[in-house]
Amino acid sequence: MIFDKIENANRYFPLHPAFEAAFNFLTRQDIAELPAEKFEVDGQNVYVMITNKPGKEFGAAKLESHSDYIDIQFLIAGAEKIGWKAYSECTKTEKSYDSEKDIEYFSDSPQTYFSLTPGSFAVFFPEDGHAPMIGEGLVHKAVVKVKIEKKQVINYSGEPYVS
Repeated sequence: MIFDKIENANRYFPLHPAFEAAFNFLTRQDIAELPAEKFEVDGQNVYVMITNKPGKEFGAAKLESHSDYIDIQFLIAGAEKIGWKAYSECTKTEKSYDSEKDIEYFSDSPQTYFSLTPGSFAVFFPEDGHAPMIGEGLVHKAVVKVKIEKKQVINYSGEPYVS
């Protein structure tokens, strides 16, 4: 998981070939005016879902994980807390993996919580269970879905190699 401010996004470009395009979308001048819908950046390889929904209570937000996509969650307006727990430690499957929707739900409790404020983002990899949308009032956000090439692995130096 990565948690940072959007002005530091370029630091993460080396982690995935599509991160530059993903973060460029998030820095659009008109992002706050975009309607709540899906926007394709690079077909199904990179797309963005804009939402503007009421936040959930702590107990209502379930841990989720994705296998085929990395999530970049960017808060446009409002306040949001997100729960986190390592996927390897999520043991209480609530809804098995749905390959069409690329999502699995858990009833485990998050290990920790952090707050997104407008202009901040979190990146969730398949190893990250996350419980988003916790908050009061409207949570206006963009979720970028970045396709993972299954054989591509990123080492800690930021250099991709094929396993």
